[in-house]
Amino acid sequence: MSVRREGVLARPRAAVRRRTSLRAPYRRGERTATRRRYLMCQPYPFDAVEADRPWTDRSSAPLTSRRALMQWGRLYSLYLSLGHDVRLIGPLPGLPDAVRAAATAAVVDGRVLGARRSGPAGEPAYLDWFRTHGFTEVRGAVHANEGARDVLVTDRWILAGRQVGSAPEAHREALDFFRRPLISLELADPRFQHLDTALAVLDGDEVMYHPAAFTEVSRDVLAGLFPDALLVDEPAAASLALNAVSDGLHVVLPETAEAVGPALRERGFRPLLLDLSELVRGDGGVRSCTLELGPGAS
Repeated sequence: MSVRREGVLARPRAAVRRRTSLRAPYRRGERTATRRRYLMCQPYPFDAVEADRPWTDRSSAPLTSRRALMQWGRLYSLYLSLGHDVRLIGPLPGLPDAVRAAATAAVVDGRVLGARRSGPAGEPAYLDWFRTHGFTEVRGAVHANEGARDVLVTDRWILAGRQVGSAPEAHREALDFFRRPLISLELADPRFQHLDTALAVLDGDEVMYHPAAFTEVSRDVLAGLFPDALLVDEPAAASLALNAVSDGLHVVLPETAEAVGPALRERGFRPLLLDLSELVRGDGGVRSCTLELGPGAS
C-alpha cells in the first residue's frame, strides 16, 4: 500500500523492506554540491530531428532550431553558473541527434564505452573527442546500447536498463569493461524506453524512480537496494522528471516536472526548473543532453 501525493508515491514506514547489508543509506543533513565535468553538443540543425519516442509532441508547430538552441544555451549556462566544467563538441552538421550526448557513450571511472545504435548519431565523433582529450580507455561497443541513457552510476553500483525481452549481452559487455558491480534492470513500460526516463541518481546511492516503469522482479531489486528512494508517480515521470541531472545538491529538471519539487526540497535538494519544451519534444531532456564525464577538478 502507498500513500499518494502529487508527483510522488510515499511508502508508509511499515512497508519499507527490512535492512540488508546492501541497502543504500539515505543521506540526511545539509547537502553539498560536487563540481562535475559534463560534455554537451550544440543542437544543429535541430529541425531535422524526427524522434520516435512516445512522448514526442507532433500536434503543434514543428521543432525549430532557434528555440531549441536557446533552451540548450540556458541549460549550458546554468551548469556554468553552478561551477561545473562543461566541455563542448560540435555542432556536428548532418547529425542532429548528436545533441543527445548521453546517448553516444557511457563513462565510468574514466573508461569510455561507446554507444551502438542504428543510424548516424555521432558516436564516432564522440569517441574521437575522448581519444584526443586525455581518455586512454576508449572502446566502441560490440552489442547494441544507448550509452549513458541506459547506464546510471551510484557510489556502489552501475545500474543498467534494458527493455523486456532484449538480449543481456550489452550488460555483460558493460560489466566486463567497467569492472564494477552492475545491477541489470528490466523496463516494462514502452513509454519509458530508457533507464534515464525511469530513474535518476540524486546523490551517492540515493535515487528517485517510477516503480511501474519496471518489471516486478526489477521493482523488488530496487526496493531492496534503495528502500528510502523517492518514488515518482506516472504523471511526473511522463513529464521527464527522471531525466534529471544532480550534483548532490542542485537537481536540474524540465519545468513540467515541478510536481517533484516539494519532495526534493524535503530531502534537502534544490530543484532548478528550466523551460526545455523544444528539446523535450525531440526526446532531448536534461540528462539526454548531458554526458557526465566524472567529478571536476576542485
